[in-house]
Amino acid sequence: MCGIVGYIGERQAKPVLMSSLSRLEYRGYDSCGIAIAGSHVEVYKDAVRVKVLEKVLPPMPGTMGIGHTRWATHGEPSQVNAHPHGDCTGEISVVHNGVINNFQKLKQQLVAEGHKFISETDTEVISHLVEKYYVGNLEEAVTVALHDIDGSYAIVVLKADEPKLVVARKDSPLIIGVGDRENFVASDVPAILDYTSRVIYLEDDDIGVITRDSINIRRHNADVKRKTHQISWNVEDAQKAGYEHFMLKEIHEQPKVIRDTIGGYISAAEPVADLTKSLDTGLGEILILASGTSYHAALIGKYIMEDLFKVAVRTELASEFNYYGQSPVRGQTIVITQSGETADALKAIKRLKEENCRVIVITNVPGSTASRIADQVVDTRAGPEISVAATKSFIAQLMALYWLALPYAKVDIRKLDNLIMGLRQLPGKVQRVLDNVNAVSECARQLSKYNDVFFIGRGINFPVALEGALKLKEISYIHAEGYAAGELKHGPFALLGADTPVVAIIAQDNTAEVMLTNIKEVKARRSPVIAVVGEDNEAISELADSVITVPQVDAIFSPVVNTVVLQLLAYYTAKYRGCPIDFPRNLAKSVTVE
Repeated sequence: MCGIVGYIGERQAKPVLMSSLSRLEYRGYDSCGIAIAGSHVEVYKDAVRVKVLEKVLPPMPGTMGIGHTRWATHGEPSQVNAHPHGDCTGEISVVHNGVINNFQKLKQQLVAEGHKFISETDTEVISHLVEKYYVGNLEEAVTVALHDIDGSYAIVVLKADEPKLVVARKDSPLIIGVGDRENFVASDVPAILDYTSRVIYLEDDDIGVITRDSINIRRHNADVKRKTHQISWNVEDAQKAGYEHFMLKEIHEQPKVIRDTIGGYISAAEPVADLTKSLDTGLGEILILASGTSYHAALIGKYIMEDLFKVAVRTELASEFNYYGQSPVRGQTIVITQSGETADALKAIKRLKEENCRVIVITNVPGSTASRIADQVVDTRAGPEISVAATKSFIAQLMALYWLALPYAKVDIRKLDNLIMGLRQLPGKVQRVLDNVNAVSECARQLSKYNDVFFIGRGINFPVALEGALKLKEISYIHAEGYAAGELKHGPFALLGADTPVVAIIAQDNTAEVMLTNIKEVKARRSPVIAVVGEDNEAISELADSVITVPQVDAIFSPVVNTVVLQLLAYYTAKYRGCPIDFPRNLAKSVTVE
């Protein structure tokens, strides 16, 4: 989950590395550092944010270097645990994203051989192993060192007096940016968009040697060619564009994201058939796998597909699916992963492929590992999402799920036409939610005073309650729980009271009346109620303490408008509390470790 960068070329490396690291902080930000190589390796690092480190860096001349911004796994955030990590000679330096499972055993062996360690990290064993095996060829030393390692890694290694970077990956993302008389390395595309839009995605077990003028990649001791991709979005897409936070910008981009995503799948007349032709509902079951926010999208997808084409849909957390027995998958499998690099999702995809299952991947990153190993890819077209809390990528995932389901809807043609029209109208409906920000902000001001909040919903909006609670706890640090409204009486009622507000999501479907009953039960326990409800629901105003209205949509699309309200509610609550909204503590954007 850390961010790594590398540069070799004709520019001074330090400003390139620092600029690139600043665009990767969504991958980790508890410490950072850089190493510049020439006749010797100069390292500067600390347990601070990138912008703080940049202010105190000494002059570090050189045209080759590596950098790292960290999300801690082994060892607390500190100056000594920050990357890059070196060897005993001070000539080798390494940055690493991943986890070395056998690092304790390797460390014990290396210490017995006379190596001196100074950090608590697993990464430091890599630099010492490279030193151990170095006999004049850095690529060979790295190759042999990796044979000793059990775990996941994306690494960049440099050595004094050798004008090259050696890179390798296994189960952690790594890209090469292709320049003119210069080349770049990074964990993700936004890091290098200031300098190039040409990108090579490395595969598992690739080892590359990068110089100013060349890129050579080997896998299992054989030369391989990797395709160079042209990135369609630019650096402006990954900037704040005048918004105070990336999260707010990305929330406000959602009308465009909806248009861009569904625009790729629908024409004026018919759906794009080849995106859905493999979804054979006659096979009896659909399995949807995901993690985190994407799992909430998967749960909504379950409601969508079961409602529209009457087939059993099973949803599983990818992290759980990987570690307990499962009955064979008898139908279609969909895996949802925003980054396409989520470790749990990738492990699940590989397992499914080994069992000869066909896998559709919904992802926001064309060229990502998941998209390369899937049988079919549905791109969500959300563009770069920088804030750690997922917003526009979640809405784009819902759009993809709607369009996977609509061609198979077992409804009459008039109903199907109405659904497609409703889908096309969603950008305007979401924009109306965004224009109602004052009401949301006032409710957020109220919520910001509490330490515990419940979110409740029913049916297709139960997962929306889960997502609303996740967003609030992620960025405001308020303890929040999402529940199916009917479950409150089975235990959680014990926690209700005047100091425990409840956010209730009410859709105009067959759950509307019973939701009103649930709200009455909540009010009987003296909990303040904030209701999110359609514009024409007048009954709720007599029950709730505060009401946020949303435009009327077909109930199947209600998760879209309701989720946008809850995103804004979380954002403004965190703002009132003075929280670091884009970079919440302990979290990182792309979860590339299990």
